Amino acid sequence: MLILVIVLLAIWLVLSIVGFAIEGILWLGVIGVVLFVATAIIGWIRRKAHKA
Repeated sequence: MLILVIVLLAIWLVLSIVGFAIEGILWLGVIGVVLFVATAIIGWIRRKAHKA
């Protein structure tokens, strides 16, 4: 599970960088940031629940 979250975070980070680097696809950067934050929160919640 942890590997999946790390891979998804890496993908969202790359999409965000590409989106912000190329002005024509700025929307891709915004979507990448939103997905990065959502994945990080979900991964943190599941990890915390798994420890308990």
